[in-house]
Amino acid sequence: MSLRAAIAAHRGSFEVRATIAAEEGETLALLGPNGSGKTTVVLALAGLIDTDGEIELTDERIDDLPPERRPLGVAFQDGALFPHLSVLGNVAFPLRARGVRRRAAHEEASATLSRLAPDVRADAQPPTLSGGEAQRVALARAIVHRPRLLLLDEPSSGLDVRGRAELRPVLVDTLASFPGVRVLVTHDPVEAMTLADRVVILEGGRVTQEGTFDDVRRTPRSRYAAELVGVNLFVGRLEPIDGGAGRLVTSDGDVVVGWPEGEPRRAIDDVTGTLRPSDVVVHAAPPARSSARNTWRGTIEDLAIHGERVRARIASRPSLVAEMTAGSVQQLGLDRGAEVWATCKAVEVEITLPAPQERRTGTLEA
Repeated sequence: MSLRAAIAAHRGSFEVRATIAAEEGETLALLGPNGSGKTTVVLALAGLIDTDGEIELTDERIDDLPPERRPLGVAFQDGALFPHLSVLGNVAFPLRARGVRRRAAHEEASATLSRLAPDVRADAQPPTLSGGEAQRVALARAIVHRPRLLLLDEPSSGLDVRGRAELRPVLVDTLASFPGVRVLVTHDPVEAMTLADRVVILEGGRVTQEGTFDDVRRTPRSRYAAELVGVNLFVGRLEPIDGGAGRLVTSDGDVVVGWPEGEPRRAIDDVTGTLRPSDVVVHAAPPARSSARNTWRGTIEDLAIHGERVRARIASRPSLVAEMTAGSVQQLGLDRGAEVWATCKAVEVEITLPAPQERRTGTLEA
């Protein structure tokens, strides 16, 4: 199974011309700044706007099919649930639209809900749901009819930190267990790094780069791509330590993180941690008092000025990128080659665990 799409679409005066391709079992992240055309691509794939291009799914043209006949499921960024239907009715809708009898559709919808949103009442109305609950229901509706292509349009957009943290394992499991082609639309590099196999960067309606995140990191082809890969990424073995925390042991140094809620306290391999540069605090001297569990020592390799913000690349273990105001850089007297100390709180490192069927665990107990 594969997706081959040459999109040529307009939304008002804005034109998108983009070619994307993905294989069965692969998650492709479509990345770009706001207004780059990401949602236009989703709407074109779903048949909700016209396109002059060609869309093939497993060598079968689907661009001439109406939306209800395309073998795909879509979860939009705001959930886009039908307000006049219950949660169960929303999830059953794709099945009913394809002629499945009401009882059978509701049974399948109920089973899907129990996997993705077990705490959401089936008879609840969409306006009563939290943002995270609505997204879980939207995911259930997108996969209930077992499509061949899954489109996720900014699934974490609009959620607070807690909502994103609660939704992420659901996204990981959903993408890992979906047997077809998956396309994730996002402007968040953390989501792309932790959920996708490859990325396509879209800017101004055109593809400017594609490949793995490591490909982009090695040779970014635009200012946006260069800024995109500045997020700190740690991959290694998560081991339990005292205080309900964990230590992410990587080949480049260790990071103390919060232990994932509900996870047994035993070592887990292939865990990913991400840390936003803005959450790294830089000190010109060893911090005397700090609630941060992580303190690293290093030297500033580079300072990149972006308007009123400055990104500092720090040669520490692990290496880090910190973002601060130009005023803070001046106040601290920072320059290339300066010795600094960087800190961050354990809870500021976002942890993504491998899908359950892909985990390698140890027997180490705290």
